[in-house]
Amino acid sequence: MRRGIEQGERKVILRQLRKRLGQLDGQTEDRINALSADRLEELEEALLDFANLADLEVWLESRA
Repeated sequence: MRRGIEQGERKVILRQLRKRLGQLDGQTEDRINALSADRLEELEEALLDFANLADLEVWLESRA
């Protein structure tokens, strides 16, 4: 059940990122899909501050 919840969170986060930043490339989506549940929660909050794709990339690099 927890895995289903995480998958749902990933879908929502990806949808929010696409709406805010535009289409994401496959590599970026793969990186987001590989994030742990804790990192997803961090991304969920951080994405509100992203102005462009570069902000997302910097965030992902700093969490790698």
